[in-house]
Amino acid sequence: MHTLVKSLIAGAAGTSALNIATYLDMAIRARAASSTPSQAVEKLTDLTDISLGDGEQADNRKEALGALLGYATGAGAALCYGLLSSGRRPSWPVGVSALTALAMTGSNAPLTALGTTDPREWPASAWVSDVIPHLAYGITAYVAYELLS
Repeated sequence: MHTLVKSLIAGAAGTSALNIATYLDMAIRARAASSTPSQAVEKLTDLTDISLGDGEQADNRKEALGALLGYATGAGAALCYGLLSSGRRPSWPVGVSALTALAMTGSNAPLTALGTTDPREWPASAWVSDVIPHLAYGITAYVAYELLS
């Protein structure tokens, strides 16, 4: 149970850092929020034949559920890290790299599988917009996890 609690707290801290980094990037570069999470929710609801309503109601639910998927990804990445590192204390570079990779894979693999994005086609600016917030996640989640140990 201790690993579960540490992991969820670390995942929440990491997800907060990822969101802060993302919103700072949006503010600095005056870029819009990604529509990919909402598109993923739309594809998932189509696959499962679940209705989110119509018009603005559906759009608002897609946006909210897309954000919640991000929180679930952050929690899941930290939980995977906690289970994989249970009983060991990975060094700073190993732990941060593992958490960053878990978060990036946890968010990008399902989106790629759903066909809402294809990282092979991303320009450099898209990679920067993806890597930096996930690195902020990895650093913060690692520090939080270690502080709780």
